[in-house]
Amino acid sequence: MASPALSALVLSPFAGSFLANLAVRLPAGEGVVRGRSRCRSCGATLGVTDLVPIVGWLLLGGRCRHCRAPISAFYPRFELACIAVALWAALVVPGWPVWPTSLLGWLLLTLAAIDRAHFILPDMLTLPLLGLGLAVAAVLAPDRLGDHAIGAAAGFAAFALIAAAYRRVRGREGLGLGDAKLLAAGGAWLGWQALPTVVAGAAGLALAVALAARALAALGGASAPPLAADQRLAFGPYLCAAIWLVWLYGPLSAAGG
Repeated sequence: MASPALSALVLSPFAGSFLANLAVRLPAGEGVVRGRSRCRSCGATLGVTDLVPIVGWLLLGGRCRHCRAPISAFYPRFELACIAVALWAALVVPGWPVWPTSLLGWLLLTLAAIDRAHFILPDMLTLPLLGLGLAVAAVLAPDRLGDHAIGAAAGFAAFALIAAAYRRVRGREGLGLGDAKLLAAGGAWLGWQALPTVVAGAAGLALAVALAARALAALGGASAPPLAADQRLAFGPYLCAAIWLVWLYGPLSAAGG
């Protein structure tokens, strides 16, 4: 029987293929499970060889075999990212928990991709992720299941209250409830004790990326616009990254203790 790590690695490109399609179709309101995969340009049904992760895209030269329209490199890149997630999980997590760890990483990757492109975090992903976190906690740490349930409630409440306060003061949306549901999912997986590390880590990552972008623009001779208080920012990718890192390596308090 294959080890959990090996089986997760073998499955990872196929999970990536499915989730890449989900990341593209779900925001567009298209069906995800039903219906054959089709070229988004000509509508031709894709064959089995066309759908082989990474290899199919390479064999086609990144173009539809029917109309020769370009096929987005997002698909093979996402599949490679899912392989990297499974490999990372296998290197850090021993035994069968590599499976839920890989699944967590794949779903976080999907949510990050959707939020980055469309500024939405679909309930279809965040809510099952929350339930899965509680289920995993019930198996791995049943004596701490209450901490994880409190984490889910506290994560949602914290961001929901911030969003309501911002809306009341500024008269517009500043933080979506999708972020609140994602933090609730993070609390379900990690427990309430990890939430401060997740929020601080996500904020730090977002600030670091913004400052790095400005520095690169300056090095290239371009003048970067100032960081504006009303500038729209997809916070979900940074929350996803923070949840993933804390799941693998623990919150700061645990790391320091």
